[in-house]
Amino acid sequence: MIVSQKRVVANSPEKIFKIIRSILDAQVNNECQEHFYIIGLNNKNVIQYIDLISIGTVNEALVHPRDVFREAISRNCVSIIVCHNHPSGNVQPSTNDLQTTERLVKAGGIVGIIVLDHVIISENDFNSLGESGHLNKMEV
Repeated sequence: MIVSQKRVVANSPEKIFKIIRSILDAQVNNECQEHFYIIGLNNKNVIQYIDLISIGTVNEALVHPRDVFREAISRNCVSIIVCHNHPSGNVQPSTNDLQTTERLVKAGGIVGIIVLDHVIISENDFNSLGESGHLNKMEV
């Protein structure tokens, strides 16, 4: 787990892309598997922690709501942003990505933690499900 030492405000998907990209770039063999991160935020969208909760295969990572929200609940986070890489380089969400995001939005609604965004990244690009309108279509 990475705890934010300075007050970094998560105010854009591009900033999330740069933060997670820098973490992945520091790892060996980072593009061979999906890495799924949770970014916990306070009420001012200041990053409280970044947690790698799953390392999956080339095309999928196992993500369970209990693992996603455990740290956010214990740190009294108001919201989270989820982010994962696509080793293929294609940043379009898969059906599994959309289903996982919807499960997390619903679970967040139950525990009172908002899922602000799901950012899918590749080596040079990113896609924000929040900006593309996918999150607006999901039921809480």
